[in-house]
Amino acid sequence: MNLLPAHRPGSLLPDFTDWWNAFTSARAPMFDNHLLRVEDSVDDGHYVVRAEIPGVDPARDVEVSVHSGLLTIRAERSETHEEKGHSEFSYGSFERTVALPEGAQDKGIEATYGKGILTVTVPMGEPEQKVTKVDVKSAD
Repeated sequence: MNLLPAHRPGSLLPDFTDWWNAFTSARAPMFDNHLLRVEDSVDDGHYVVRAEIPGVDPARDVEVSVHSGLLTIRAERSETHEEKGHSEFSYGSFERTVALPEGAQDKGIEATYGKGILTVTVPMGEPEQKVTKVDVKSAD
């Protein structure tokens, strides 16, 4: 899994969360329970985002949404560990939003979960080349 900031087509800079995840990866034991690490790529005409979310029930604990060109993944996890009269629990909410590349389609998006990895596949089309002409008026 690539922990370096992802470069997205049409974007000069990766989002802040990518920089934060790259910075904190060396400190993973301290922060690991609250990171939602992702990797993205464009493969075979699809934009693919993979998120590492082990220990969740995808039907109950994971929500994927798209709005205004942004893909948002939300998850909630709670775990309890018991051993020889001692118990510990951990819980937390996780959210990650990434900008969809130009040409990403809102329809036909699929999300699957297996072995702790959520994979979201977004179909790609041709980016709109919308040009708006602006009339220039004389200031005289």
